[in-house]
Amino acid sequence: MGHPTDQNAFWKNKTLRQMSSSEWEALCDGCGKCCLVKLIDDLTDDLNYTTVACKLLDCESCQCGDYENRKSLVEDCVILSPRLIEELHWMPSTCAYRLIYEGKDLYWWHPLISGNPNTVHEAGISVRGRVISEREVKDSELPKYIDEQLE
Repeated sequence: MGHPTDQNAFWKNKTLRQMSSSEWEALCDGCGKCCLVKLIDDLTDDLNYTTVACKLLDCESCQCGDYENRKSLVEDCVILSPRLIEELHWMPSTCAYRLIYEGKDLYWWHPLISGNPNTVHEAGISVRGRVISEREVKDSELPKYIDEQLE
């Protein structure tokens, strides 16, 4: 595929709100970080990522197991939109939606840059091999799974 030129790099030429639905979906790097259970400290309001993934996330492929129905199956699933991205400060710093919103460029490992959907995993950015499903963890045990390196 090679490297995209600035002319055909839609993420450089459009705002998040201007993107088509297929462009919006292509912007996702497939890291799976947004599908991790996050805990908020009641005293400090600090947000903590855990190594526990949503019950729908396939921890190997980092893909949702039922993307079309995710919101009806997981009540607190957040469906990203251009409007919402402005409010989602918990999105990982490597997230393409956040990067574009902040006026930054995509990293070399992003599939739109590399032409390879596996570079996000090869670069160690995704949650592959680092998380377990929430189906295996009791809610009371979640604080044991906080990992500050995942953000």
